[in-house]
Amino acid sequence: MSERNSTAAYAALKDRFERLAALSGAQAVLHWDRATMMPEGGAAARAEQQAILSLIAHETLTAPEVAGLIDEAREADGLDPWDRANLQEMARVHAHATATPASLVTRLSRQKSATEMVWRKARAANDYASLAPELDKLIALVREQAAAKAEALGLDPYDALLDGYDPGRRSADIDVLFAELESFLPALLREVMEHQARGPASLPIEGPFPIALQEKIGREVMDLIGFDFAHGRLDVSHHPFTGGVPDDSRITTRYDEADFTESLMAVIHETGHSLYERGLPGAWRSQPVGRARGMTIHESQSLLFEMQAARTESFIRFLAPRLKAGFGGEGPAWEPENVLRHYRRVAPGFIRVQADEVSYPLHVMLRYGLERAMIAGELTAKDLPAAWNEGMERMLGIVPPDDATGCMQDIHWPSGSFGYFPTYTLGALAAAQLFAAAKRTHDGIEAALGQGDFAPLLGFVRTRVHGKGASRTPDEIVSEATGEPLGTAAFKAHIEARYLGK
Repeated sequence: MSERNSTAAYAALKDRFERLAALSGAQAVLHWDRATMMPEGGAAARAEQQAILSLIAHETLTAPEVAGLIDEAREADGLDPWDRANLQEMARVHAHATATPASLVTRLSRQKSATEMVWRKARAANDYASLAPELDKLIALVREQAAAKAEALGLDPYDALLDGYDPGRRSADIDVLFAELESFLPALLREVMEHQARGPASLPIEGPFPIALQEKIGREVMDLIGFDFAHGRLDVSHHPFTGGVPDDSRITTRYDEADFTESLMAVIHETGHSLYERGLPGAWRSQPVGRARGMTIHESQSLLFEMQAARTESFIRFLAPRLKAGFGGEGPAWEPENVLRHYRRVAPGFIRVQADEVSYPLHVMLRYGLERAMIAGELTAKDLPAAWNEGMERMLGIVPPDDATGCMQDIHWPSGSFGYFPTYTLGALAAAQLFAAAKRTHDGIEAALGQGDFAPLLGFVRTRVHGKGASRTPDEIVSEATGEPLGTAAFKAHIEARYLGK
């Protein structure tokens, strides 16, 4: 085959994937709209719109000629390393798409929308019985997709789903890392709690904290971190998330007028996600190689800013007087030392998104085991609450009082996201490594945070992480950025230093 034909084949693929990127952007904005402002009566119509867009994208990607174009393009000699990486990503995405029949894509899209809308009502009413039948239907479809992908990709069904969220990741890798965490984390959690019990008790920071003021302060902190409001917005939803596209970033959070701490950290968390998307290589935005490199890297960026940077003593000392002034607070409860105690309080709780960074991995490990069991056909939706409660008692020593604070708290399973959860803890491990590497590279990072200056930290990840796009595997990005493979050592050292002074 001639070089001209091979080059033309690659150009045709780039054009096709540019169209797919536009479709993906439209779907992302529709999802944001559904989660934030769509009237309840519009759910069915919106579900049908999303199903049709999913089908169009699937047909565009799996058209018969695409496989031939990929084979032809592989013969091209003039592709630079980025083009080669892009072609490799095209082939990976195509392999995942062709493994799922078009009819299943449509059925999945519709059932995801239906189950998510039922979940919104069921969670608010603590009515798991109404959710279980819809969740069972969705699990069956996800298992069907997992089986199809497993056969096509030569993977275990769960690994086939996991690969869609974290390319190249396998459950065997996760099992090793999670076993290491389990070998020291429960004892470390107890040690930290005992250490804190011997120290000063946190003084209550009393509200109410009007939502308008929380939003104002959240926007000010987003601006400090580097969020560009000319290319994004902040809204309200049932569950904090980041959507949209790099040039149109949509962040949502939720507010509690009795407690501002959760919402503010959720905003910082989601800003980390948005900064990653915004920092992806501009020249490749419409191509697979210019996309985010999986959810471990994505979660590392949100947790880097929320857990590693925003909970440093230096930044809290900068933030505390601004919180006091913004909310009109008075007295010793607003002093930096007390605000720091609030943001570093360690104790097992029921809600994952409110969990401290010491106990958080245990929440994720619970969900990882449960979703593997559901995909394997060993656990049904009907039996999920009992399995959840047993796992919470075993891993965290507490039992949720109801299903709303138990197995219904997360949107992931009702929206069909199976294989996502382990990336939260993998991201926490990566965030600890990245923050340690950033501080080794720039001595003044913590001092800058004490001035509300995130630029040195953002500059580090812009170069070492964001600018890589999907040109490397997740583990290659972490290894190249930090000088060591993804592991548990940096996370353990971080917890011991922050909470035990070791």
